[in-house]
Amino acid sequence: MPEISKRGTEMPASPIRKLVPLSDAAKERGIKVYHLNIGQPDIPTPKAAIEAIRQVDRKTLEYSPSNGFSSYREKLVNYYSRFQISISADDIIITTGGSEAVLFAFMACLNPGDEIIVPEPAYANYMAFAISAGAIIRPVITKIENSFALPPAEEFEALINIRTKGILICNPNNPTGYLYSRQEMNRIRDLVKKHNLYLFSDEVYREFIYTGAPYISALHLDGIDSNTVLIDSVSKRYSECGVRIGMLITRNRELKDTVTKFCQARLSPPLLGQIAAEASIDTPQEYMQEVYDEYLARRNYLIPALNSIPGVFTPMPVGAFYTVARLPVDDSDKFCSWCLTDFEYEGQTIFLAPASGFYTSPELGRNEVRIAWVLRIEDLKEAVTVLQKALEAYRKK
Repeated sequence: MPEISKRGTEMPASPIRKLVPLSDAAKERGIKVYHLNIGQPDIPTPKAAIEAIRQVDRKTLEYSPSNGFSSYREKLVNYYSRFQISISADDIIITTGGSEAVLFAFMACLNPGDEIIVPEPAYANYMAFAISAGAIIRPVITKIENSFALPPAEEFEALINIRTKGILICNPNNPTGYLYSRQEMNRIRDLVKKHNLYLFSDEVYREFIYTGAPYISALHLDGIDSNTVLIDSVSKRYSECGVRIGMLITRNRELKDTVTKFCQARLSPPLLGQIAAEASIDTPQEYMQEVYDEYLARRNYLIPALNSIPGVFTPMPVGAFYTVARLPVDDSDKFCSWCLTDFEYEGQTIFLAPASGFYTSPELGRNEVRIAWVLRIEDLKEAVTVLQKALEAYRKK
């Protein structure tokens, strides 16, 4: 039999999705599964988006321009201006989800063997995109004990060598819910300027910040316009994961032209997705406020509830809708699998994402999980009870 590629064998399985077969089997046995593993919002998509799709009146569902519809990109300029981000429509490329934006940024900026520095734990698919581009992730480790704040600049400097091409951040952070301060963003800016690096900044959760601290975009930072690539998506802010619309934004003309070539090779971003996403920009502020208030209420219930379970600790996230929790188990991969295969409480169980998959080193995150608060508070209460019962049973087995 022919060999699988080295790239294919090195590609990690998703910690978010790899246990889906176990979850499906549990459901087939009649067990109710509380999904805390994946950032799939349960919030209804804006009515404007649904209605825009319903009203599609085309004889042909044609290719769109490779960089996305100009009307959509023009409306996005106004959207970003609400956050004091000043860009032009020509700075924006529409992609097939934020995932493609990250992949194309890596393909355009990195050569095989190049290295990027990433604070960990990090969104697991960054590792997959780096492998796809032949790049290497060099992690700087953040710690649960100090809420996953960035380590000193010296830890970044220690990793920089002739192969280092960039720094990748997610702000607010997935999976930790951490929000980088102005001081931390300025430290990153100074490193980028000093070593002439790219700064890849994933900012898809900007709508969900639960503190008075300001949101500092990479595009707010002075002196690194040509170094900065902003990654964005409609998946989370409008609960539109399935429309697969993201954005890559850069003021670097050469980089934009290079990314455009990758876009041309894949032809076009989704037509219907752009129609839905463009309509969503007109979503009333009342909708956005209701969504924000709902996520805030869920966080304010969930974090104290988790910390009330003996042996469980999680810091208070100030952004996104995730938290990383430390559990009193020696192997969260085994525990998460066991919850789906061998445990149920009153016909219920939980689906958590083992945090080991959010680190490049398999030894890290072994007693941590990522939890997404994408369920109603009533369901979160049940899920917390099930988690406590699961931990009690697991320690006894």
